[in-house]
Amino acid sequence: MVTEMHIQRYQRTHKEPWDRFIAESKNGTFLFCRDYMEYHADRFIDHSLLCYDEKEHLIAVMPATIKDGTVISHGGLTYGGVVTSAEMKTATMLKVFAALLDFLRTQGVTKLVYKPVPHIFHAVPAEEDLYALFVNKARLYRRDASSAIYLPKRAKFAKGKREGIRKALRNNIVVRESRDFRTFFEIGRKVMSERHNVAPVHTGEEMELLAGRFPDGIKLHASYAGDDMLAGVITFDFRHAVHVQYMYNSDRGLDVGALDIILDHLINDLYAGHRFLSFGVSTEEGGTYLNEGLIHQKEMFGARSVVHDFYELDIS
Repeated sequence: MVTEMHIQRYQRTHKEPWDRFIAESKNGTFLFCRDYMEYHADRFIDHSLLCYDEKEHLIAVMPATIKDGTVISHGGLTYGGVVTSAEMKTATMLKVFAALLDFLRTQGVTKLVYKPVPHIFHAVPAEEDLYALFVNKARLYRRDASSAIYLPKRAKFAKGKREGIRKALRNNIVVRESRDFRTFFEIGRKVMSERHNVAPVHTGEEMELLAGRFPDGIKLHASYAGDDMLAGVITFDFRHAVHVQYMYNSDRGLDVGALDIILDHLINDLYAGHRFLSFGVSTEEGGTYLNEGLIHQKEMFGARSVVHDFYELDIS
C-alpha cells in the first residue's frame, strides 16, 4: 500500500510533543506518558514509534518495547496500541498501519504483538486500530476477562457487600486518602504471600515515585480503625474512567468490612461522576482460566465483563 506517512522511533527529544499528544488524544491515558513508562526503563528496551503525515503533523504514536525481534505494544503495560487524536479516521488508520509495518520490517522486526486499549478507557470511540488489525490478518491469540462498573447506571451491591458496609460503620471504620504507600504494600505483601503465594508487581517505593509524578492520577484510599490501616485501594484516574490498580484487605479488615466501605465511597461518592470504574482482569494462564472467586467479588459490586485482547501479526 502506498502511504504518505512516515515513522520515527522515539528519542528523548520527542518527550514534550509525545506527552502533549497523549494528553490530547482520544484513547491515551497517563500510563503512556514518558514519566510513567520510563520508571522501569531498565527492564525493557523501548521501541516506541511516532507517525507523521505528509505535512509533518504528528497523527499517532505507539508505546512499544522490543525483545528477540518482536515488538510489543507495550511489554511493561497491560495494554498499548496506536494512540491517536480525535481527528483519526478509519482510512487514515489503514495508512498508519501500512507505514508502521513497513518501518518495522526495515528494522528487522518479524512479529508485532498488539494489545489495544480497552474501549472503556477511550474518551471517544477509537477502534480504528481493530479494523486495521483485521485487514492485516492479525490473529487474536489471548483474551482476558476484566470487570467494570458503568457508573451512570450502577447496580445495587449484593447483600454480602451491603452487610460489610454496615459492619464497617458499626465498628467506626473511616475512609480517607493516604500517602502511606509503604504500609499499604506491607499489607499487600502479607496478603499475596499467605493467600496466593505471589508478590505485588510494584513496591511501595515505586508507587510513591509514580504518585509523586502523577498526583492527580494516582491515589491511595485507605480505611482505618483509629490510626491502623486495615485496607486500601489504589486508583488510577483517567478522568472519564477510573481503574482500581490494587486493593488489599488485612485479616482484621476482612472481619469488619474495611474494603467494602472503601469501594462504596469510591463507587457511590468520589467517582460517581465518571463513566466507568474498572477492577481489572480475573483470568490466568493466558486468559484460558477464569478465577471465578475473584470475578465474583467484583460482580457483587455490580461489575460486568470487559475483555482485554491480545493480537499477533507476522510481518516477516
